[in-house]
Amino acid sequence: MKPFDRAQAEYLVNTYSDMILRLSYTYLKSTHDAEDICQTVFLKYLTCGQTFDSPEHEKAWILRTAVNACKDVLKSSWRTRTCDIESCAQVAAPPQVQGSILSAVQELPDKYRIPLYLHYYEGYKIREIADLLGERPATINTRMERGRNRLRHMLGGNYCEQGV
Repeated sequence: MKPFDRAQAEYLVNTYSDMILRLSYTYLKSTHDAEDICQTVFLKYLTCGQTFDSPEHEKAWILRTAVNACKDVLKSSWRTRTCDIESCAQVAAPPQVQGSILSAVQELPDKYRIPLYLHYYEGYKIREIADLLGERPATINTRMERGRNRLRHMLGGNYCEQGV
């Protein structure tokens, strides 16, 4: 284990925390779980001793680690045997803006939501998304097209002129 580097930790938080939180939220649909994933990714980064060839390589490693951590949480037996806090709490969450594209994207199944989110909100190309998710580019392209078709149907064509 390498020694703790405060400057490196601050760099990570400032550079990647928002991206990891947004990506994790698209998987887990829980702000608290997304925050846990963010911490997990930072701890792995700070303790793994990994060196990176470029900032893009570093960003891809961060995203891949976040995706894997989210998948681990989703398949854990703890998650299937416990009640999520949203169903138990009496405090209402802040309302999502109904009719917005992001709220419609959040309603899509994972296989459509994640590639669309990575492409349109994080700016990744099809090949990069395929590498991050461990799929073929043709598969990602098909999922994105099907996801866009579902969005068109859900939104009633209201946003079609905007490129959805």
